[in-house]
Amino acid sequence: MDHHSTDATGGVIETVGLGIPYEAWLPGRRLRTIGRTITEADITGFINATGMLEVLFTDREYLAATGMFARRPAPGLMVQAFAEGLLLQYTLQHTGLAFLSGETTVRGPCFAGDTIHVATEVISARRTAKPGRGIVVTRNDVINQHDDIVLEYTTTRMVKASDNQ
Repeated sequence: MDHHSTDATGGVIETVGLGIPYEAWLPGRRLRTIGRTITEADITGFINATGMLEVLFTDREYLAATGMFARRPAPGLMVQAFAEGLLLQYTLQHTGLAFLSGETTVRGPCFAGDTIHVATEVISARRTAKPGRGIVVTRNDVINQHDDIVLEYTTTRMVKASDNQ
C-alpha cells in the first residue's frame, strides 16, 4: 500500500488519512480522535433514516412533562455510529477489511449540542491464517465535553497489513 505520490515537479508527497496498517495496532497503543458536535439536525436525520421515531427523540412536550431531560437526547446507536465515523476517518481508510463483532454499553445520555470524541486502546492483535491481514480488538470510550464517558464499546476488526506475511 503506497502512501506517497508525486507532485508536478516530481517531489514526493505523503498522503495522510489512509489508515493504520495491522503492524501498527500494537497492544496498549492509545489514540484519540478529533471532536464532533451532535446537532438537532443530526438527531432528526438519524431517527428519520432508521425509523427510531420514539417519543423520547421526537416529542419535546413529552420530555418536558416527564422531566426526564431538559435537552433533546441522541439515540445511543447514533452516538456509536458517530464514534465509528470518527475512528474510520483516520484509522481505517484503505486498511479496514471487516467489522467482525462488538459489544456496547451506554454509560450516560448524550444530547444535541454535546461534543464527543473517542479514546481508543488496542487490547490485542494477532495475524490471521491468510497472509496480509490481522485481527485487532480495541476498547473505545466515547467521551463528551465534560470528560464523561457516555458510551463504551469493544470492537474486533480485520485489518490489512502492509506486508504479505
